[in-house]
Amino acid sequence: MGNIGATEIVIIVFILVLLFGGKKIPELAKGIGEGIRSFKKGMKGDETDETKK
Repeated sequence: MGNIGATEIVIIVFILVLLFGGKKIPELAKGIGEGIRSFKKGMKGDETDETKK
């Protein structure tokens, strides 16, 4: 697939800003971060007592 250089990253970020707008990108990043955190927590088995009943 090859290495991604700085030029490619700049182009991808520019396209994301055009598609979603500057205000939506932090919200998207926050949602992705929360999803990853939730996934990791689920994989560890740190679920609440509700699932153990």
